Amino acid sequence: MEFLPYIAPIGVGLAYALLMSLIREPHRRRVNALMIAGAGAAYLSGGGMGGWEFAFTGLVTYVAFRGLDSWRWIGVGWLLHTVWDVVHHLKGHPIIPFAHSSSMGCAICDPVIALWCFGGGRTPRELLRRTRLRERTA
Repeated sequence: MEFLPYIAPIGVGLAYALLMSLIREPHRRRVNALMIAGAGAAYLSGGGMGGWEFAFTGLVTYVAFRGLDSWRWIGVGWLLHTVWDVVHHLKGHPIIPFAHSSSMGCAICDPVIALWCFGGGRTPRELLRRTRLRERTA
């Protein structure tokens, strides 16, 4: 079961995308912009990076604002959060103070969400339809 801490975050990222797919557009994109804004502030109350926590929150807030109109910006926000998760993991200041590997788990989960965002935040049905269209034209 040593692989579970690495596999479970991938499942969390997939579950996130699946659950978010239940929200209709354009609200889905806007809700995800709000989610990345919130994630950008996740370390503020004890992340251990001092003033850099505020700088990072400001950066992600800007990215989230741009994400109100762009899935790509939301994807960028999740990748920025991935980097911040790795920094916190290496520094020993996890996102959940009593769960030492929580920042690493978040760093594994976030790129899964980012990939979904870079793909346009599509529902499973939309992804299947797009795949079938490609098969027909090939």
